[in-house]
Amino acid sequence: MKKRRLGNSELYVNPVGLGCMGFSHAYGSPTEKNAAVKILREAAEMGYDFFDTAESYTGINADGTISCNEELVGDAVKGIRDKVILATKMGVSHNADRTLRLDSSPQTIRKSVEGSLKKLGTDYIDLYYQHRIDPNVEPEAVADTMAQLIREGKIRCWGISEATEEYLRRANAVCPVTAIQNRYSMMARDHEVLFNACEELNVSFVAFSPMANGFLTGKYTPATTFTDKQDYRSDMPQYTREGYEKAGALLKLLAQLAEEKHASMGQISLAWMLCKKALHHSDPRLPQAGTAERKF
Repeated sequence: MKKRRLGNSELYVNPVGLGCMGFSHAYGSPTEKNAAVKILREAAEMGYDFFDTAESYTGINADGTISCNEELVGDAVKGIRDKVILATKMGVSHNADRTLRLDSSPQTIRKSVEGSLKKLGTDYIDLYYQHRIDPNVEPEAVADTMAQLIREGKIRCWGISEATEEYLRRANAVCPVTAIQNRYSMMARDHEVLFNACEELNVSFVAFSPMANGFLTGKYTPATTFTDKQDYRSDMPQYTREGYEKAGALLKLLAQLAEEKHASMGQISLAWMLCKKALHHSDPRLPQAGTAERKF
């Protein structure tokens, strides 16, 4: 699979990265540490070279200890650090009711990067994201702090998760942004309005939740329940009965195409995204975006 360049950086990655969040956070109780590290290491051996984590991806293990996603990823890449691109994030912490606390102040960014470096067991981070926009901190202040960290060699480049065009442009004017990471899938296409700005500024669009938190895999039904208190899918609108009804036609189409192509529904979903620019012919049954950023 041909690698793709992240923005104007010197970072090249395979088009499909590995989001590591689910091993520790939001999809139920954490995976046992040794098992998680083994799976991550096997993924690297298979060819995954772009690992995504965050300081806020934590969960409670069965014995009451904390599962820290950055530590799992750090353990998994020991000895192969130079063969993988590590992305992590700062600026978000979770309240007990699953709401977010946002803090992207310069002092917090500096404290967070030191913590992430330690947990990942590395002396540099390839791609450092602002996890969410903090309304109390101007984008210029965040960008300036990131520029300092780049000069200091602690990060190689930076990005913004859930970026808006205005925020991206203001931040990019201070320190070039390499990537934005926004929610994007066949079911969540609001951020297509950013594609033109990404192409203009040469900023890569990295999609998170490309299969709508697992919904587009077709593995779940309206009868599915998420009883684990650490599983956030119980609060996601697509997993309600109304959500299934609204997405019925899309799920049916995906299932049909998967059968025809001898693929899984998840593979069809990813192919739709990966071929936005490269595909010269398309299946007219698939929903099309008008303009798409080529680097997913």
